[in-house]
Amino acid sequence: MTQAASETFASRVKTIIRDVPDFPKKGIVFKDITPLLADPAAFAELVRHFADHFRGAGITKVLGIEARGFLLAAPIAVELQAGLVPVRKKGKLPYKAVRASYALEYGEDTLEMHEDAVKPGEKVLVVDDVLATGGTAGAVCSLVEKLGGKVAGVAMLIELGFLNGRQKLAGRDIYSLIKY
Repeated sequence: MTQAASETFASRVKTIIRDVPDFPKKGIVFKDITPLLADPAAFAELVRHFADHFRGAGITKVLGIEARGFLLAAPIAVELQAGLVPVRKKGKLPYKAVRASYALEYGEDTLEMHEDAVKPGEKVLVVDDVLATGGTAGAVCSLVEKLGGKVAGVAMLIELGFLNGRQKLAGRDIYSLIKY
């Protein structure tokens, strides 16, 4: 896809995503991607768009971050003929897991994935819906590297640039379709 076509597609997707003011708390405008997921043509095009961007990178695993990241990562993994790895909140996985904690505005959270989810040397694509402060994606990248994998890319549908999340992911191939 050319740069102009990519910008046109991003503009179209932006019109499909719904703004929900004051959710989850007053002053926040939540970017609701459910209308995009409900539009089969736009969703299919989105999946192809992300897969095409990373197609030549030799991706062997696609990691989806709980929960909306699962919805994007699964079809991207199928398109790339790669395995899918769910990254979950602490205590949600049934098998032995590795974990990484990251800072929240008030406190800390922890993410986990199975200890055998990524093999040494595997090339991994990390997928989620929103890049905000970079804490979540940074924690997931650290899990990949802890297991000996290589983060080949980070794919985000939306990037909230004013929160400077890219800084926590410096040196990585970050691709976000829509930037606010």
